[in-house]
Amino acid sequence: MQTILYNLQNEFKKNVDLKYKRGCTNFFREDIKIFGVRTPIVRKISLKYFNIIKDRPKKDILNMCELLLGTGIQENALVAFAWAKKINKLYTKQDFKIFERWVKKYISNWAMCDDFCTHALGDLVSKYPELIPKLKKWTKSRNRWVKRASAVIFINLIKKKNYLKDIFWTADQLLTDEDDMVQKGYGWMLKVAADFHPKEVFAYVMKKKNKMPRTALRYAIEKMPKTWKTKAMKI
Repeated sequence: MQTILYNLQNEFKKNVDLKYKRGCTNFFREDIKIFGVRTPIVRKISLKYFNIIKDRPKKDILNMCELLLGTGIQENALVAFAWAKKINKLYTKQDFKIFERWVKKYISNWAMCDDFCTHALGDLVSKYPELIPKLKKWTKSRNRWVKRASAVIFINLIKKKNYLKDIFWTADQLLTDEDDMVQKGYGWMLKVAADFHPKEVFAYVMKKKNKMPRTALRYAIEKMPKTWKTKAMKI
């Protein structure tokens, strides 16, 4: 296990692009740890090493993912989340405890949050929707990324089934949150929901627009018809 992870790290170090690295550090408000490897190369390396470990027990693969997440390095997180998604057919409901720990302990920026929620974690909750009450508790977290995750998770789910009731409940809980990362998260959730249920989401926005921060509102109505946008933005 350690040899595989060691070789993975060395391969990243051989593919560092310093110009790309500088751009990435300017892209995030948070301080991030990053090798500076472009995403297509990260994906290629990730797949190469997954093919080496794919026949190992699920527990071993998840343990390797957690070791990668523990480094705090962006590329390692991308690999961990990609490997976790690739074993989604092996998920059990008990894996939620592991994934919840990852969200609370390791996610430190919006890219990590969104990648994990719209892929591996989204697949788990899609398979076991009875986990949604546990996600709803995240809306009360003091951790901005946990709160954002409580909304972004539905971006995966709404494409497969009608979760409007849960989406509107989540938006209500986060409605007046002052953190713009949370506002953008639930605004994005509403925007995607509007792709499938435009009238219902528009009605919700019109009902809540006087309380909803403008950042969240703009995200929510971004893809709506121009006449709807005008009505929603009107004070």
